[in-house]
Amino acid sequence: MSETSGSVAERFEQLYGAAPDGVWAAPGRVNLIGEHTDYNDGFVMPFALPHTAVAGVSRRDDGVLRLHSADVSGPVVELTVDALAPESDKRWTAYPAGVVWALREAGHAVTGADIHLASTVPAGAGLSSSAALEVVVALALNDLFGLALRGWQLARLCQRAENVYVGAPVGIMDQTASACCEPGHALFLDTRDLSQRQIPFDLAAEGMRLLVVDTRVKHSHSEGEYGKRRAGCEKGAALLGVDALRDVPFGELDAALKRLGDEEEVRRLVRHVVTEDARVERVVRLLESGDTRAIGPVLVEGHASLRDDFRVSCPELDLVVDTAVAAGALGARMTGGGFGGSAIVLAEEADVAAVTKAVEEAFAAAGFKTPRVFEAVPSAGARRVR
Repeated sequence: MSETSGSVAERFEQLYGAAPDGVWAAPGRVNLIGEHTDYNDGFVMPFALPHTAVAGVSRRDDGVLRLHSADVSGPVVELTVDALAPESDKRWTAYPAGVVWALREAGHAVTGADIHLASTVPAGAGLSSSAALEVVVALALNDLFGLALRGWQLARLCQRAENVYVGAPVGIMDQTASACCEPGHALFLDTRDLSQRQIPFDLAAEGMRLLVVDTRVKHSHSEGEYGKRRAGCEKGAALLGVDALRDVPFGELDAALKRLGDEEEVRRLVRHVVTEDARVERVVRLLESGDTRAIGPVLVEGHASLRDDFRVSCPELDLVVDTAVAAGALGARMTGGGFGGSAIVLAEEADVAAVTKAVEEAFAAAGFKTPRVFEAVPSAGARRVR
């Protein structure tokens, strides 16, 4: 179910007996390039989707937090802000409650709220539905309680909410993309110092489209495989004597891999992260030089690295990439944490229909669920909408 800002306000009033103090929206994101680099202090390049989490919110001053979602069946959930504790809640409510907890733990006097949420960001599709949920709540509370926090600061707090309160070891990219992206641009983000550069990314003006192919294979970052990859990266950094894999220069990668000896699994993880950081920088240079079509092969390289070295792809994602490229796409790769979710496909406008048809037919022939295919248009970050 999805709702507009107006219907969110209307439903809020039905639930809580008064109109909300305001309505806010925060988008999901697609990562153009730079996967599993954010928790290694590396480079990423996401952009915001038009799909958003929308929240009607009113301030409370009595320590009560009331939560409701249009997308989850059930009544209003009532919590007490003083009782919020990490990993105490395994329901959807852990995401907004975790934001309240993180704000309070950071010293911000958030004294309660009534919240009604609705989202058009596909859940489990690798498009950051959870980050959108966190950021929209954080922005609303930032405004209502006069906290004067900037987008990157809200992103940090949302990441802490997901890491500590929810218990999912995610990096900083998703929340920063939701909070800080601008329409018509991709966000070149250094996850070490959170420095940002908005890179123009207007494919329509150049006769191209970027498709998202949601495989409808669901995943959860809080399950073990993501955490294993992160732990392996940390082990690699420790063995190489660096603070993070970001600190391994691309030109010294071969020497670093030799130093890792027979740690074959760690070697693969290190190789992916170091080469992926280099791919992000290549894409930035290509976009800034106006050679947008040349990013296609870089996307394909990134997918191969995620498939073979990081080992987070799956048959459905591989089928999207192989089929789309064979059907004439400029490039394609999985996007998001992996183990399901979505792939992106860069194609000439004239080839979109043929590429889409080829992917759908390949899925049918393989006996997979019919994928959901839609165009990704770089859109606005989190904002107040009512």
